[in-house]
Amino acid sequence: MCWACDRPGTDHRAYLDHIRRVITRHGWAVQYVGGDRARPPHAYTVGLTAAALPELVVTGLRAERATSMLNGAARDMLAGGPPSPGSTLALPGGGRVEVVRLSSPESHLAVALDLYGDDVRALQLVWADDRGRLPWHPVFRSNRGGQPVLGPRALAAS
Repeated sequence: MCWACDRPGTDHRAYLDHIRRVITRHGWAVQYVGGDRARPPHAYTVGLTAAALPELVVTGLRAERATSMLNGAARDMLAGGPPSPGSTLALPGGGRVEVVRLSSPESHLAVALDLYGDDVRALQLVWADDRGRLPWHPVFRSNRGGQPVLGPRALAAS
């Protein structure tokens, strides 16, 4: 169940206070946005902006997988800096992602923008299917709902 659903009568300000406490305790929070018939779900970090880092986003994954992926990448980024758009990262437990800079973070990171204003930058972790293919491959196999890519693909720096 969602935080607000478990607390009837609370308002958005109370939710933002909750997110601030999570950020203070862990360094960031993960915000999950459930999908519907028109849009697949997405999840993003909130709090990396305070460390002068871009927030991270994934699309088309269930909450548990998205949270695991974002938490691992956020830990790595705090230790080693942000990845470059176009770079490929190996995931713990297998698999890989390619990094894409979001064209319009304001369209997808509402809670981060509520806390940090228009200074929010974001990178998407575009995941590969079970055969290692990314969404721009002609036979990419996504789960139900797909994986929207929220920015242009960049070539990795040589």
